[in-house]
Amino acid sequence: MTTQKLSFYNLAWRWHFYAGLFVAPFMVLLALTGIIYLFKPQLDPLMYADLLNVTAAEHALSADELLQRAKTAYPQAAISKYLPPVDATSSAQFVMQKDGSEVTLFIDPYRGIVLGEQDAKYNLQAIARALHGELMVGTLGDRLIELAAGWGVMLVVSGLYLWWPRGKSSAGVLWPRLQSRGRLFWRDLHAVVGFWGAAFLLVMLLSGMTWTGFWGKQYAQLWNTFPAAMWTDVPQSDQQARMLNSASQQTVPWAMENTPMPMSGGHAEHMNHDAMHSGPAAPTIRLQQVVDLATIRKVEPGYSITFPTTATGVFTVAVFANDPRNDATLHIDQYTGKVLADVRWQHYNLVARATETGVMLHEGKMFGWVNQLIVLLICLMILLSAISGVVIWWKRRPQGGLGVPPLRHDLPKWKTAMVIMLGLAIIFPLVGASLILVWVLDRLVLSRFFGQGESASGSV
Repeated sequence: MTTQKLSFYNLAWRWHFYAGLFVAPFMVLLALTGIIYLFKPQLDPLMYADLLNVTAAEHALSADELLQRAKTAYPQAAISKYLPPVDATSSAQFVMQKDGSEVTLFIDPYRGIVLGEQDAKYNLQAIARALHGELMVGTLGDRLIELAAGWGVMLVVSGLYLWWPRGKSSAGVLWPRLQSRGRLFWRDLHAVVGFWGAAFLLVMLLSGMTWTGFWGKQYAQLWNTFPAAMWTDVPQSDQQARMLNSASQQTVPWAMENTPMPMSGGHAEHMNHDAMHSGPAAPTIRLQQVVDLATIRKVEPGYSITFPTTATGVFTVAVFANDPRNDATLHIDQYTGKVLADVRWQHYNLVARATETGVMLHEGKMFGWVNQLIVLLICLMILLSAISGVVIWWKRRPQGGLGVPPLRHDLPKWKTAMVIMLGLAIIFPLVGASLILVWVLDRLVLSRFFGQGESASGSV
């Protein structure tokens, strides 16, 4: 190994250590919450069968009749969304604000019986999704998840460099030496699992980052565009469709988040400026008319209808389909019933299509149970990599030391290392800012108290 290569190997090892130290807890959390959300289609019917399932009958009530039943049962609640039954044996659902909480109400679509309610934000799947996306602490959690994902990319890149065989046999490289014991066994397990899972982990990290509040928003603004002509004749508000999404619930597809929300203008000439931007909505079209429009336009079952909240608001019909080719987002004038926008897969650009496909693969929805099993395997590999990495660190950690791989100041740095670091810093600005912080801490604190005197020999 040349002097330059040895220097870069040493630097890669050090940064892999720092990345792993920060990323490992987040990767464990993301993998566990991801597994829970991954099996939502199987877990929900088992846990909430009494709310989700009904016995089919010959005649179903209209959406307007169901809405009236919901209002009668909860006269003080503000209803914000309607989810029609997905099939003949599924309940209808209304999302409402009740006593300061967001609640989902389940109704038998044939008999109009209220089956029960569920806190929309504090059930198993909603909690798993909120933890997965923002640690349930809002913007700070979102930034930490984004930072962990960015450092996860660095972890994969540096790990692949450390794994590179450099003339070694396949044992311990492509498969673990199962007869080995102790730290060597865990090292093989970590390296081999990391290698086979590297490409999958990168796909998971990058597809997940498209939803983050900082990097994801910039990415969307850059690539999430539609022809301007699509909105030329549509009155636009100053709000974007992303307002319909939350950490615990997905309403519109990723490709639609940066699009403007149209305004209902059926009787705008009779309204003053203040009334057009405030006040409760009083739609003149019926909810069943919106359902009929969705049926006529062949929107895939599983869609939701978000109600207008102001005098200029719109009904939004949206389905975030398992197969993104079936995505649909319709904005409907609340007074005239005119479809102001109808955006489908064919309107997405290539980047939006690739991103939507990546998101569905990430969530295990694209190819049914096969996709679920693949993502489950990836999550298990992430858990195994994180655990084995911690074990390796613990076994090599010197008494009273942190075990930071020593920095060889006597050797020149390989320029490639700087190029990689700079590239990651540019692509992921939060990672760049944290790199500077870690570098300062490394020079002023960690190297002084933990890095001195630790062996320069050994490997990951």
